[in-house]
Amino acid sequence: MSKLTIGFSPCPNDTFIFDAMVHQKIDTEGLELETVMGDVEELNEMAFAGKLDITKLSYHAFAFCLEDYQLLNSGSALGNGVGPLLIAKRVIPEENLAQATIAIPGKYTTANLLLGLAYPQVKNKIPMLFSDVEDAVLAGAVDAGLIIHENRFTYESKGLVKIRDLGNYWESFSGHPIPLGGIVVRRSLDNALQQKVDRVLKRSLEYAYANTEDVLPFVKDFAQEMNPEVMLKHIGLYVNEFTLGLGEKGRAAIEFMFNHGRKIGILPSSQLDIFVE
Repeated sequence: MSKLTIGFSPCPNDTFIFDAMVHQKIDTEGLELETVMGDVEELNEMAFAGKLDITKLSYHAFAFCLEDYQLLNSGSALGNGVGPLLIAKRVIPEENLAQATIAIPGKYTTANLLLGLAYPQVKNKIPMLFSDVEDAVLAGAVDAGLIIHENRFTYESKGLVKIRDLGNYWESFSGHPIPLGGIVVRRSLDNALQQKVDRVLKRSLEYAYANTEDVLPFVKDFAQEMNPEVMLKHIGLYVNEFTLGLGEKGRAAIEFMFNHGRKIGILPSSQLDIFVE
């Protein structure tokens, strides 16, 4: 079997999930994997170019990649209370947000999709690496910032304040957990291989749960926030029952997001199957 390229981010939730898989700590059923690591928006762009066989992808970007990719049952980040936060040095009244410059962690991140749903009047967005958003706000380079990942645990200690939790907005509006990112596989791969990737990915996560101390060194190697408590909070927030398997509830949340985005014209229409079956 030729090598499959696999892309994921250096964030603790991804390294936690993929450690056993990429380091052959489990039965990989003969899969040979070539690892590519990048920020979620970098991975989104690589997927748009069709460069990866398997990759982490924001659900916003996935809606634009359905011709090339399908979603695996394992590996997704969905949940309650896990959404992006809009933060600033001081609270900005909603009527003033249309004039505000807002740093976002990438055009095709789910965070930006939620910002557009909550505040369609916001147009002055400045994309940047997610880990640079806090500093841009602190330096006054932007009026506000949209933070994801471990930054949600650190912004208050830097004197920043929350304008809105966009995850709470989504949950109140939709009645569903928030779909943030998933693991997709190239649609052109045969179904037996897609299913194998899904099994191995789930096995890798199960290994991480059962052998947390063994996978933490890999997580620590790449964690932006090296505080062990923050790192474990991050994993606990984004790796949950939906990561092991989407189930009916997870699938319904993803379908609602896609259908609503298509209905209001911010996501492209498609009749293709979302999920690997």
